[in-house]
This record gives sequence, C-alpha cells and structure tokens, in this order.
Amino acid sequence: MEKTALTDNFNRHLEYLRISVTDRCNLRCIYCVPKGIVPKVPHDDIMRYEEILKVVKIGVAAGIRKVRVTGGEPLVRKGIGSFLKKLGEVDGLTDISLTTNGYLLEKNVDMIKDTGIQRINVSLDTLDRDKFAYITGYDVFDKVWRGIMKAHASGLSPIKINVVALKGHNDQELVKMARLSLEYPFHIRFIEYMPIGNSRMHAGDSILAPEIRKQIEALGKLMPVEKNQMDGPAERFRFEGAPGEIGFICPMSRHFCAACNRLRLTADGHIRPCLLSDRMVDIKGPMRAGCSDDDVADIFKKAVGYKQDAHHFSGDPAFKVTDQMSGIGG
Repeated sequence: MEKTALTDNFNRHLEYLRISVTDRCNLRCIYCVPKGIVPKVPHDDIMRYEEILKVVKIGVAAGIRKVRVTGGEPLVRKGIGSFLKKLGEVDGLTDISLTTNGYLLEKNVDMIKDTGIQRINVSLDTLDRDKFAYITGYDVFDKVWRGIMKAHASGLSPIKINVVALKGHNDQELVKMARLSLEYPFHIRFIEYMPIGNSRMHAGDSILAPEIRKQIEALGKLMPVEKNQMDGPAERFRFEGAPGEIGFICPMSRHFCAACNRLRLTADGHIRPCLLSDRMVDIKGPMRAGCSDDDVADIFKKAVGYKQDAHHFSGDPAFKVTDQMSGIGG
C-alpha cells in the first residue's frame, strides 16, 4: 500500500477516523457511566458540524477513507441528519457508518438511509428485558428491538450487533446472542469489556474471547471469514449455513494494535491516536484561532506521530484511561 501523510512510524496506514459528535447519551449503561451526575462537555466546547466536516475533508486529503460516526449517542444531537448527508458528499470517503444504542433508531431509519449510510452498529448486550433495563438504566428493550427490525426490513446491511460480554450480567446469554446469526444476516460482535473512565464495572468483570468462543461453539463449528482491507479489529467467523456472522473484538486478551488503522476525533475536538491512551492533540482550539488548512493537516501528522506500536492497557490502575468513553467515540 502506498504511504500517505497518515502512515505512522510503524508503517500502519491510518485510513479510518471515528468521530464522536456528542458526549450526550440517552442511556446509562453500567460499563460506561458512573453513578450520580456525570459532567457534560459545555455546548460551546463541542465540535461544530462545519468544523468536523472541515477536519474530515483535510483528513481525506491526507489519506482517510473510512469514517464512523459515534457518540455518546449520535442520534440525540440536533441536526444529525443534515450533517450525515453532508458527510456523505465528501469526495474521497469510501465508507461511512454509524454506531447507535438503538433507542432512537426506529424513527430515524429512513433518515439514515436517505443520507446514503448502509452500515450501522447497534449496541445490544442482552435479549432479556429485565437485564436490559439493569444494564442500560431504562426499560426500552422493545423499542430498541423494533428499531433493529425496522433497519433490517429497510435493507440496511450489514447490521452489526455489539455485545459487551459482562461476567454476572449477560454471560448466560452469549449462546442466545450468537444464535441471532443463524436467524438473521446480522454480524454479532462480542467485545471484551475495557475499564475506561469511571463506570460501575471492574477489570475482573470482563469475559475474554476464548471463554466466549468456547460457550458459543455449542451451536456448531465456527468457520473463519476472510477479512478485507477496510475491516475493523473483529476476528470474523460464521456458523455453517448461517446468514450472519460472529465476531470477536479482543483488546484485553489479544491486542490488535499491529493492524490498527484508526484515529479518533473526540466530541470536544481532539485527535486521539489510541482508544486506550489519554494522549491526544487539540485540533479545535487552533481551528477556532484561525489556523490554516495546512496547520490542521500538520495536527493530523502530529497525532499520527504519537501513535505507539501497542497499547499497554491491561486493567492495571497504573495504565488507567481517565477520559469517559462517551466523549472518546469508542
């Protein structure tokens, strides 16, 4: 692959930008939000849509090809449809997708399709209403499931279901979640819990991929699915004859740093080279101070220079990530 301005010191080509458009969320998941009042980034400190679009265009000129819009919950931000539409008009982007908790999905499926987005990720850690209410803080499972079904009926594909595996909470449901891939063309992605920021979970609450795989192989043999160039970190598999897929994302048990191709734009305007490190570069401040496009491109390059060969996060408090996941963008 030809080197670009976003090729790092370890010859990784950083083509993927994850954009957190807000730190606000309409759920309070136990692995993301601590008890009590959570301070929010002041409205004026959140990146404006026009600023995000400028960053994306400059990023594309430097080598960005893929963008995922996240939050918080992106669908709570006013004007998100118009922003997504404009994002889809950026020349040079070959892949745009959206991550949502599904709460507002049902009423926004048509809007999402109208923007040209075809791929969405939906966070869904359980199929049990009571467990859903406990994990997310709200009894809205039926609402989320209707949104997923409407998205499926509308032709959005692939729909990826993100399942954070949590010991003592949904560990008895992993097979049930995996079985969805036998019934629907969904990509069920099991994610090892990462203790980031302040939450109500602990490092020991994580269920690692080998244990998850051992459980769900009760359904049959998992056959590897070949990855393509623009894939994320998931190790992909499929049960024989299944319309859907199984994926494992293993930041704790099997670091995928060597193949990491992503940067993150946080809700408050920083370029973050690694999810599992608090090191980042301010891009909003210089932009609001009137810096040039070339200066913005140099900020991208500076962030790329900070990207390490691997993260050193293992749940050890000495390597704790202090920023909240809701503002980083996952």
